[in-house]
Amino acid sequence: MSATRLLYGITIFLGAFLLFLVEPMAAKQLLPVLGGSSAVWLTCLVFFQVTLLLGYLYAHWITRCRATSWRRHVYLVTLAAAVILLVAQRFVHGEVSRGIDNPVATIFTTLAFTIGLPFLLLGATSPLLQMWFQRAEGGPIPYRLFALSNVGSLLALIAYPFVVEPNVTLKHQRALWSVGFLVYASLCAMLARQVRVVPAEGLPTETVAETAAPGWARWLWFLLPMAAAMQLSAVTSHLTVNIAAIPLLWMLPLAAYLLTFIVAFEFPALYRRGIVVRLLVVMLASLGYAISKTDVSLPIGVAIVFFLAECFLAGLFCHAEAFSLRPEDTAETTVFYLLIAAGGAAGTFFIGVLSPMIFSANYDLALSFFVTAALAIVVTWNDGWAQRLLWSTATGLLLFFAFMLHTAYAREAILEVRNFYGSLRVKEMTGPHGGTERMLLNGTIQHGTQLFAAGLMRTPTTYYADDSGIGLALRYCCEGRPRNIGVIGLGTGTIATYGTADDRIRFYEINPLVRPIAQNLFTYLRDSPAQISFADGDARTSLTRESPQHFDVLAVDAFSGDAIPLHLLTVEAIALYKRHLAPGGILAFHVSNQYLNLAPEIAQVAKASGMQTSLIESHPDDSLGAYRATWVLLSASSAFFERPEIASVGSAITTGTHLRVWTDDYSSILPVLQLSHH
Repeated sequence: MSATRLLYGITIFLGAFLLFLVEPMAAKQLLPVLGGSSAVWLTCLVFFQVTLLLGYLYAHWITRCRATSWRRHVYLVTLAAAVILLVAQRFVHGEVSRGIDNPVATIFTTLAFTIGLPFLLLGATSPLLQMWFQRAEGGPIPYRLFALSNVGSLLALIAYPFVVEPNVTLKHQRALWSVGFLVYASLCAMLARQVRVVPAEGLPTETVAETAAPGWARWLWFLLPMAAAMQLSAVTSHLTVNIAAIPLLWMLPLAAYLLTFIVAFEFPALYRRGIVVRLLVVMLASLGYAISKTDVSLPIGVAIVFFLAECFLAGLFCHAEAFSLRPEDTAETTVFYLLIAAGGAAGTFFIGVLSPMIFSANYDLALSFFVTAALAIVVTWNDGWAQRLLWSTATGLLLFFAFMLHTAYAREAILEVRNFYGSLRVKEMTGPHGGTERMLLNGTIQHGTQLFAAGLMRTPTTYYADDSGIGLALRYCCEGRPRNIGVIGLGTGTIATYGTADDRIRFYEINPLVRPIAQNLFTYLRDSPAQISFADGDARTSLTRESPQHFDVLAVDAFSGDAIPLHLLTVEAIALYKRHLAPGGILAFHVSNQYLNLAPEIAQVAKASGMQTSLIESHPDDSLGAYRATWVLLSASSAFFERPEIASVGSAITTGTHLRVWTDDYSSILPVLQLSHH
């Protein structure tokens, strides 16, 4: 291997590694100020894809620029500007929260001003350096360098959740990444100074080759990557909404997606269309049917395997077919990459931004499956009637499943709404006592019910029954005196049933759609004699701005789907809550969850904060709509835990030695993840 080839390879690899290492890092820093929503990552993914497209446009312009004598200087100035901006500022800080009313704009603006220019240059690396290398060495287009860049990206994605996040704080991550970018910029500057200046008449813009790709092929360069990006975004959303908005579950689908690029561009001989299309049609049909059954869910470990397999097969099919249509003409190389990037940006933009605006329910998986099958008809058209019939049938079937999903969502639903924070649905059905029952769902996860049967309308249901942790905390906290109660997460407002005329209850809720639902479709709030107030926006942001509230009980019950906003569970969060507690006040954390064992981590955080803990698990009662519930109660005073009513039902929490205390600068979900639970 020549020294030139090695230098180009190292630079492309490093650029791709840094590009995908900064993605989870930047997104994770945005989670706290936007409520920990899984939509934060999807919107970040849209930004990354759009900026990658701009990077490809920049590379396209640089390599086809008519004024060849100064194109290197433009690049070097841009590179220097990125280094200066990176050194002069920090990535993300708390003031981002001022734009919380428009989270999509907040994410785009914040990322643009913090990592925008470095990210654009990193995104331009692969196509730009490939063209420079081809001019330096001659010969065919070095598509293998594109595969090498994807290997770097894949390693970064694997390294972040398994190596970087568990062992390195965000502050040190930023510092190390900045050093890596300085090394990358130095290598790029060295290559830019060495690149051969091509005379104007020799530029590829002058070439009109007979081998230019036909128009339909150019459309597929765009549409196939678009379908793959839709699959990536929809699968990622499905997994993160149902578990947690964490880098591990962001990275797995993205790793599968990148792996398809590596196989398609580096090992095209491994792609066997006949095998892949058969496996793909089975996965699309089976998972399409599964998601249309909203009352049935797969164990999360099984779901992750199946959805990642489907995402990989779909991505491999789309990217391998796009690669098979690659241009032979050097002049079209950057156009090819440009359209691939444009397709990726369009797919993520549709799922991450447009879909929540267009649809009142979440049809992202169904739509991405349908688009993939429809494109397969076009791609396999020349393979004969058998393939045409197979994919036409599959497309029709997936469209039918999408309508089944729509019907399932609409069944018994009296309201369907969707925004950045998720899809909300209110179902009305017959309750256990023959009366009406209403239920609030975020995706497929229940977030509160109310029984409208006589004598039961003010009965606390689901996770808030009288014998639950929060029920006991409210009953025994104040010895008959008026209570001051804070609740992070409104839901249906069930906790308001505990309020008396002398009590004050303050709810903190980030999703603007929730309060109108709780006030108009449920009666817990309006029937409560307590003095009720609301704080809109992220709870930590609101509590930071407020003077001490002197809460006797502060309940932390914020969920997005079944996902837990981790920034509400750190040492810094506990310190903030303590500032708002009355002497002897109680923190009540709701930790009922299918996949995360949060109690030991909360015990660790409590110990670091000088607070005692007790784990209280209550049993289900179908007759009263009560679920099995797990609460962790914290207090700086032992008096509450010594009461016989609490001591008899509470239990100690075993923490183990493998857990590290969560802070705003460090949190890793791996030690508390339980994928085997259903």
